[in-house]
Amino acid sequence: MTTIPFFQVNAFLAGRPLTGNPAAVMPLDRWLDDSLMQAIAAENNLSETAFAVRSDGDDAEYALRWFTPTVEVELCGHATLAAGSS
Repeated sequence: MTTIPFFQVNAFLAGRPLTGNPAAVMPLDRWLDDSLMQAIAAENNLSETAFAVRSDGDDAEYALRWFTPTVEVELCGHATLAAGSS
């Protein structure tokens, strides 16, 4: 069984623990099948799960993809911030 690191990060903290906007962040060595990332996001049951893979390009260190429990989305601000802090 493969294990994947998992971080739950509260973006936009409101000054108290367990407040803000939570997102899951899962750093990967390589992209997983879309259906598996979707299933993981559904299991995480947070508004978004950000998957991060080191980028091959010169324009960014990481590539990100964002999934809600039901669909992949084009962009998610709070999950992006969460990925940068984990």
